[in-house]
Amino acid sequence: MHIMEGFLPPVHALGWTAVSVPFLAWGLRSMGRGLRAHPERRMLLGVAAAFAFLLSALKLPSVTGSCSHPTGVGLGALLFGPVAMVPVGFVVLLFQALLLAHGGITTLGANVFSMAIVGPCVSYGVFRAVAALGLTRSAAVFLAACVGDLATYVTTSAQLAWAFPAASGGFAASFLKFAGIFALTQVPIAISEGLLTVLVVNAMARFNAHELRALPVMAVRAREPA
Repeated sequence: MHIMEGFLPPVHALGWTAVSVPFLAWGLRSMGRGLRAHPERRMLLGVAAAFAFLLSALKLPSVTGSCSHPTGVGLGALLFGPVAMVPVGFVVLLFQALLLAHGGITTLGANVFSMAIVGPCVSYGVFRAVAALGLTRSAAVFLAACVGDLATYVTTSAQLAWAFPAASGGFAASFLKFAGIFALTQVPIAISEGLLTVLVVNAMARFNAHELRALPVMAVRAREPA
């Protein structure tokens, strides 16, 4: 979903940056407060950042100006909440733009909005909603990671469609074109990311239950299978 360097019109690039900056400031403040209260969680936050960096670097060709890949931000959102993933996602996207030419500096605001704001918020919301229905934690984690991944790509499709509306059909036609092409690769990728996130969360819950006990993924009541 990383929109490539220089692909968005300047007014769109600046606009998405302006929208993302307040969320970034909020996330930094929230993360700083959380780590001062629980400094022992620094390593776990590093694990969540590394997970997002590695998964989102596994790109496949997709629509012009972008690509398909897992996002990896669902795990961090379930561990620390969606706000904490904004600065994490920002650092991941910045390093990928500088070191891997994956994304770009001018499109950083748009990419942060889709992968570091919308994706984690949707993942966290889906997790809480599914858990409230009484399903197992594994089901909640799977749907959270999967739907959060897809939401990121729906957002990127909307960003591209807004920047490049179709000559016939405008925004709607362009959105359907971008989303349709993304779906070919992103639906199986999102399912795979959901399954992988379940494996990681279950492993962490099994071997690091003490460290996870106060985090959102454990605090939200989700019925485990008998």
